[in-house]
Amino acid sequence: MAANLRLFGSVVHLCKRHAGMLQRYSSNTSQISEEVQKLLSLKEQLGDAKPQKFQLKTPKGTRDYNPRQMAIREGVFKTIINCFKRHGAETIDTPVFELKETLTGKYGEDAKLIYDLADQGGEILSLRYDLTVPFARYLAMNKISTIKRYHIAKVYRRDNPAMTRGRYREFYQCDFDIAGQYDLMIPDAECVKIVAEILSELNVGDFIIKLNNRLLLDGMFAVCGVPEDKFRTICSAVDKLDKTFWEDVRSEMVDEKGLAPEVADRIGEYVRLNGQLELVEQLMQDEQMMKNKMARQGLEEMKLLLTYCQLFGVLNKVSFDLSLARGLDYYTGVIYEAILTSTAEKAQTDGADKNESVGVGSVAGGGRYDGLVGMFDPKGKKVPCVGVSIGIERLFSIMEAKAEAAEGKVRTTETQVYVASGQKNMLEERMKLCNLLWEGGIKTELSYKKNPKLLNQFQYAEEHGIPFLAIIGEQELKDGVVKVRNTSTREEETFPREKLLDEIRTRVSSS
Repeated sequence: MAANLRLFGSVVHLCKRHAGMLQRYSSNTSQISEEVQKLLSLKEQLGDAKPQKFQLKTPKGTRDYNPRQMAIREGVFKTIINCFKRHGAETIDTPVFELKETLTGKYGEDAKLIYDLADQGGEILSLRYDLTVPFARYLAMNKISTIKRYHIAKVYRRDNPAMTRGRYREFYQCDFDIAGQYDLMIPDAECVKIVAEILSELNVGDFIIKLNNRLLLDGMFAVCGVPEDKFRTICSAVDKLDKTFWEDVRSEMVDEKGLAPEVADRIGEYVRLNGQLELVEQLMQDEQMMKNKMARQGLEEMKLLLTYCQLFGVLNKVSFDLSLARGLDYYTGVIYEAILTSTAEKAQTDGADKNESVGVGSVAGGGRYDGLVGMFDPKGKKVPCVGVSIGIERLFSIMEAKAEAAEGKVRTTETQVYVASGQKNMLEERMKLCNLLWEGGIKTELSYKKNPKLLNQFQYAEEHGIPFLAIIGEQELKDGVVKVRNTSTREEETFPREKLLDEIRTRVSSS
């Protein structure tokens, strides 16, 4: 369409120009002929131009959600928010975009996935990649040293989407973080407890929360002979073990990142280990590990964390796993990741080959990042932080699949009462009764037709799962009563109009 308009404008311009030239150069027939040929050429282009078809679709890596899906999402959000509040968190919000320099240098190799925005006013901006870095910026900017907060919002990653596995370019994160100077591993253990509570309440299947420690990883790399300047890049390679096989990770270390083969093989001996307190004790017998200060501190922290997990009743849900790396650069201590074990097992038994993701069941991750806030503070003041992020899109996919398998109706509204009448000319009375219920705090609907059929109103209530109908007619108005119908049992009771609100509240609260 824009191309057609431009061509049309050119035609008009040439017509005006041609008319003027006819007056000035009426004797110059060759020039007139040349202009006519240009005009005919443009006319031909305009005639051949075809309007392009407009494709109706969402951008790659995004999706729409219908009312049924949104009802499921809201249920998941409610469970997560209730858990966060149960643990004493308050909420904040931050802009969906940040100064690019705020995000630069915080994500390691994942920085290539940041969405940059066009300059719209002198500031170089990027869409937020996660909620953790904006939180750290918020703490430094407002000089906050102690807070327990949750934040639920969309983040953006210029990733290669795999939407069947809940991997999007635009998605929600649900973050819980504890900032402040506290004794070792107490906040960290509560974060693990929160993940276990949420996954248990959502009933998404068997899960395990993998635990590790960045100090221990760095100590292990040093013991194995990894040069210090390669710690982060090798850590990013190890982080891929939940998505691919050791042979592929080893090949990346050696062929792409220049690590000596014997060093990669030593790393392989460690990253295959997992367990609980017995693994900590085993590694504490490793002389080389105990000689390294970082490894020794990491093992001591892991022992304390597992002890606290036992006190919180979640030790049976955790696994100390040396293959867990978490590729983001800002982690400084404990790291964790929740895996849906039943989902991961299914992916492998369904014939997943080496090109497919093995650990497809990751639904939460996080860890300790004591140095991130200091990166924003002019004086480098550190605020110790630990937090967890729930992989909400993955959980939505699972909950949607469960709802489909159950073949039950998902309520998309919370309407409690439907005001109905089987007689004509009752619209005004229905509206008055609706208003009475609305002002009494009852979620209420009515038909927008003047004289709807009573059967259609009953069917609407049944199809939308509305538990009660308030029915009025000429006799009910004369007697000053309202008939209340239970949608599921179809039983009806009559109550005085002045007692209707109390009766409805009683029935709604017990239904």
